[in-house]
Amino acid sequence: MPKIHLLSPRLANQIAAGEVVERPASVIKELLENSIDSGASRIDIDVERGGIKLMKVRDNGSGIASDDLPLALSRHATSKIEQLDDLESVGTLGFRGEALASISSVSRLAIATNDQDSGPGWKAEAEGRDMAVNLAPVAHPRGTTVEVRDLFFNTPARRKFLRTEATEYKRIDEVLRKLALSHFEIDFTLHNNGKAVHHFRATTSQAEQERRVAAICGPAFMENALYLDLEAAGLRLWGWVGLPTFSRSQGDLQYFYVNGRSIRDKLVTHAVRQAYRDVMYQGRHPAFVLYLEANPAEIDVNVHPTKHEVRFRDSRTVHDFLFRSLHRAIADIRPGDTPAAQAAVVEQTPSEPHWRTPVEQSAMGLSAQQSFEVSDVAEPMTTYAPGDGWQAQDKRLYPESIPDGSSPPLGYAIAQLKGIYILAENAEGLVLVDMHAAHERITYERMKQAFDAQALVSQPLLVPITLAVSQSEADGADEHSALFEHLGFLLQRAGPESLVVRRVPAMLRDADVEPLVRDVLSDLLKHGSSDRIRQHLDEIMSTMACHSSIRANRKLSTPEMNALLRDMEATERSGQCNHGRPTWTQMSLDALDRLFLRGR
Repeated sequence: MPKIHLLSPRLANQIAAGEVVERPASVIKELLENSIDSGASRIDIDVERGGIKLMKVRDNGSGIASDDLPLALSRHATSKIEQLDDLESVGTLGFRGEALASISSVSRLAIATNDQDSGPGWKAEAEGRDMAVNLAPVAHPRGTTVEVRDLFFNTPARRKFLRTEATEYKRIDEVLRKLALSHFEIDFTLHNNGKAVHHFRATTSQAEQERRVAAICGPAFMENALYLDLEAAGLRLWGWVGLPTFSRSQGDLQYFYVNGRSIRDKLVTHAVRQAYRDVMYQGRHPAFVLYLEANPAEIDVNVHPTKHEVRFRDSRTVHDFLFRSLHRAIADIRPGDTPAAQAAVVEQTPSEPHWRTPVEQSAMGLSAQQSFEVSDVAEPMTTYAPGDGWQAQDKRLYPESIPDGSSPPLGYAIAQLKGIYILAENAEGLVLVDMHAAHERITYERMKQAFDAQALVSQPLLVPITLAVSQSEADGADEHSALFEHLGFLLQRAGPESLVVRRVPAMLRDADVEPLVRDVLSDLLKHGSSDRIRQHLDEIMSTMACHSSIRANRKLSTPEMNALLRDMEATERSGQCNHGRPTWTQMSLDALDRLFLRGR
């Protein structure tokens, strides 16, 4: 075996650069994070040839003292932490003390800075060949300017892995967009090859923030987004979530921040996916810009050199908070809500947040006293039965005429098309409703309400199922035995790596129980919670609701059509059927006029 020897500072820094400096966008990210940590209110970025030739970041932050300037280019030198306790509650974006040293080892780096409001500043230059730092006085206002030239000039192999200049520039642009979305208080500008590309002005009000979000994510996102802001269990979640109808073919419009840091986290992805599960069409992805704020001591950011990953100390609480918050916000969207009117008002409670929306919730569906049996909804309905809140001669079902200027959100029925669609008139124009999809959602939500209102009926298995599991899974089953019992399962430990399933929910008596239990145990080990059993029950109720809803070619009377519209307005998630398809759409008078070229 060769003798052990110390690596040279240059080689050590280049190894570190392999983790931190992957491409020009990595450099921009590190430099922008330093500028943000310095308290800057304005940051200007200039790049040339996709950042390969030049990257310059200038800020008006606190600057660097002249005595500290040479040290700033040393590895493991930082002003952001000093001791272990600081590492366990990091409140800044940077903290590792590797970025500048790593960048200077693979480029020609120059830093000009001034930590005073008057007097000269200082400039430090370092080049990857020998890492020597040269200092000289320079005229510079308060703040810092970092120039990075000829990236990977001394590591040709790394340079070969770079993409085209256009691709590298796009990645720089995306880094700026992510940071501009998380720091509204900072004014950002970007120039590419001498041309101005972006100017994101500093914002303070929510309206100004929404303009910046629209500039970055597109106006269509803001037109189809719901604003939320809530706190519980020491956590705060705020931001914008896209309506289920504004789904994407890929997850390219998903921004999530923890204490201002952009992250990619499986726990977050799982919670969001669960929240949209009931309303998102299969294979589609939700869009969102969300911010989670928490005590820094409850989050470990020292997981990966790129700082894209974090570890939550109480992952189950975070997961449940995210899921419940988003699930409730999506459920409370009603027909007639506009993006401006969808701002949910939060009444904070120690347990589950309560939401109010502009459209008041009505008491719809089966009452809590009514029993829930499969036979109650197994056959298709012979006539549409409106919810409990409607009286026989309710004017909302039997309007004498269509009111001018005011109507319920979905208006009043005027016709039925091909036994499939309801045509209704409201204040904005024409409403088209897929009556089967709409009734399917109404029936499904009533079934879930009735199901939740009574205890879950379980049934013993004639032949208990024995499962061979790992010891950690068996321990998880013991730890979460109360959860399984609440869901109608009885699991008993038969050995260190063996479980016996003795009871299952009656609704799952014909289901394949073994893989379901295994998946639940896997979720519990990975996320600390699982809703797979409830998801399976919901799938069964969804199928039952689909088969028991109004079918195509069913002729409805005008009161029946109006009753369906009123029930939609009062039903959670009524904008989508159980499979995620839209249940209704609006055509405004302006759109109709354009269609027929009126006024031209």
